[in-house]
Amino acid sequence: MKLILVFSILFLSCIHGASSDSRFFTAMYSLGDSYIDAGNFLIMAAAMVPAVPVWHDKLPYGMTFFGHPTGRLSDGRNTIDFIAQKFGLPLLGPSLLNNSDASKGVNFAVGGAPAIDIDYFERNNIVQFKLLNNSLSVQLGWFEELRPAICNKTETSGCRGCFSKALFFVGEFGVNDYNFLWFAGKAEDEVMSHVPTVVKNIAAAVEGLIKGGAVYVVVPGNPPLGCSPTMLTSRSGLNTTEYDDMGCLTDINRVARHHNSLLRSSIVSLRGRYRRATIIFADFYSPIIKILRNPSHFGVAEADALRACCGAGGPYNWNGSAICGMPGATACENPSAFVNWDGVHYTEATNGYIADWWLNGPFADPPIMSVVRY
Repeated sequence: MKLILVFSILFLSCIHGASSDSRFFTAMYSLGDSYIDAGNFLIMAAAMVPAVPVWHDKLPYGMTFFGHPTGRLSDGRNTIDFIAQKFGLPLLGPSLLNNSDASKGVNFAVGGAPAIDIDYFERNNIVQFKLLNNSLSVQLGWFEELRPAICNKTETSGCRGCFSKALFFVGEFGVNDYNFLWFAGKAEDEVMSHVPTVVKNIAAAVEGLIKGGAVYVVVPGNPPLGCSPTMLTSRSGLNTTEYDDMGCLTDINRVARHHNSLLRSSIVSLRGRYRRATIIFADFYSPIIKILRNPSHFGVAEADALRACCGAGGPYNWNGSAICGMPGATACENPSAFVNWDGVHYTEATNGYIADWWLNGPFADPPIMSVVRY
């Protein structure tokens, strides 16, 4: 076990230090939700009246790499942080902070962001609380507002040329749409019926970016949320609960797989229409399953594979009354020995593995590094 943990640390160090010879991309722009949020949720929540309560603005969030909370929902870096470092780029700051050089990249992602506009969920009483106005279409609007400033700094011949060496991320999106429905008590068939709309919105966003000059676009799919401590705990008392051989929820993961299948098909269609663009499907599902099927290989004890590092006890170390950052919740001593960080999001170690597999394969089509040309 000690040797495996040493390997994990060395692996993360290699990813962190691998940027010096990989300067192909000159900027990164990301849209998404809490898996890659770098602080926009905290900014939006503070501006609400009344202010939305938050818990990831304090330690142990950020404990591993930064030593302080940054707005990221992990103990350290997220997947796009590792990818930015690979290309010698700065870690992307939150777009709402308005204090970074947008020509090198900006992170528009916000925790809780759905692919479907929020008014749909509020109008249909799917959620019983006020949502932040942070959906995919809103983030695209923020990008459009910033586009002139980005292009004025990088290119005098217009925006189409200024994004020729930029790497775009659209997602992950869909997890929040489906979560709103699951937590509203909707059956699998009803949740499944929303998948085409979610995927259509993601594909439309990708198409819009390409029409606006994007050449390289990464589109992550959904992770196996049925393996998350939050879902496993929340649905443990339901009569309809079914588990697979890993102990994950079958209905939740069926929706995720269906989403990923439709998203792949949409990407294939977009590739046929926009041959000058490189559209990469980043598999978010298979990396987690790979780790869960052989946790000891990644320094994770089998007993901890489905448990959160940071929580307040219970079979999955997740308690809705004392989630990570709240009084009563504590973090494990070694987050790299866990897959999951806080019940939903992943540890820095897991994010590092995912980033490597997206960069070099096998869990990206095509791998990001395979499209790099010097």
